[in-house]
Amino acid sequence: MRLHIVLDDDLVADLDRRVGRRQRSSFLAELIRRGLEDERRWDDIESALSGIPDTGHEWDEDRRAGSVHSAGETRGVRDRWPGSSSTRRS
Repeated sequence: MRLHIVLDDDLVADLDRRVGRRQRSSFLAELIRRGLEDERRWDDIESALSGIPDTGHEWDEDRRAGSVHSAGETRGVRDRWPGSSSTRRS
């Protein structure tokens, strides 16, 4: 299938230096495949995290685990990565 996209001239120049004009489509297709697979993995991770309750674990009273809790919230970790799509979906 053909698709029309618009890219900055500098980006296309970088792309051409990397793969050449004749390999643009295959290179972009592979990047999109990888990006979509990463998104699917993040969806699976976030889905699994939402199934784990925040409290009520046998280790909640373990003082050694306190450092883990104080290290920060694990949910929404995807939002901290540049280019993350979870912020675009919200």
